[in-house]
Amino acid sequence: MSRFYDPTGERYGTPTFPFRLAPDGYATRRQLRADGLRPGGQPVAAQLMWRSRKTRGAVRVAYLYRIDRAVPVRPLTPGKRASLAAAMRARRTCPVCRLDAGYVIPISLGTCVPCAYPEEQCIA
Repeated sequence: MSRFYDPTGERYGTPTFPFRLAPDGYATRRQLRADGLRPGGQPVAAQLMWRSRKTRGAVRVAYLYRIDRAVPVRPLTPGKRASLAAAMRARRTCPVCRLDAGYVIPISLGTCVPCAYPEEQCIA
């Protein structure tokens, strides 16, 4: 069997499965969130392990939580929703022309594209 197959948790301390071979009933945080759930304080139930192709020889780990113990995500409060909207508005507002660019201003430019390249805007 695979080096990372340890369903009892003897070798790694936590039940461990190879990448893409987790049993039913377990999910990562992202998978839970996609279903509108969160771990809700439960401990890690198992883990996935695999060799990374990005960093040679490094072993990557993804923690798994039990779906039956997950709880629904808390809804946003009106205040939090307003503060997130204000933060996103600030990221879209150009500091030079003070207009909403309609997209998040790139950090590399620091301004909207028309303000960063005014000579190209005159040609078009």
